[in-house]
Amino acid sequence: MRAFKNPAARKVALAGSVAALGLLLSACGSDGDSMSGMDHGGKTSASASPSPSTSASFNDADVTFAQGMIPHHQQALEMAKLADGRAEDSEVKKIVAAIEKAQDPEIGTMKSWLKSWGKPESAGQGGHGGHGTAAGMMSDQDMKDLRSLKGKAFDRKFAELMIAHHEGAVEMARTEQKDGSDATAKKLADDVVRTQSAEIAELRKILDRL
Repeated sequence: MRAFKNPAARKVALAGSVAALGLLLSACGSDGDSMSGMDHGGKTSASASPSPSTSASFNDADVTFAQGMIPHHQQALEMAKLADGRAEDSEVKKIVAAIEKAQDPEIGTMKSWLKSWGKPESAGQGGHGGHGTAAGMMSDQDMKDLRSLKGKAFDRKFAELMIAHHEGAVEMARTEQKDGSDATAKKLADDVVRTQSAEIAELRKILDRL
């Protein structure tokens, strides 16, 4: 009897081991599958995450800002050039120099953004980015009137027109601060708001004493 039970017991034990091993392998297999699935998901999300940030470094507001501010700055430089031989007030001359120093390089910067973004420098046929007088752009008549003046009359007219011009630039820059996406463009918008708001205050002081 003892010799009979031992082989049976051995078979039962062996069968139990095989079953247990099967369950263990099955469990490991499912764990491995789930983990590999998790790893795959992790890799997919990791590789997908940089894509939106690089492709969305700029948006339509950034493009509109650059396209509108380029001709705006260009007109400010045209106004500043008219001061040569016409302006009399030392404070007006100081603001003219500040405008030329700041805005000329900013035009080059914004042109380089648009080129890197694959966008044209001008949004419209007229080249003013569709902003026109709403952003403080001077009319041809305004520029003609300014060109015809000298001395204190020029200083007064220049201050009046540049206040309106700067207010337009600040308005455009505040829109960029609110709606823009590109960090560099938003930084330039911050600079425009800060510097041109200060120049507006100075120009108003000049008008008060002229």
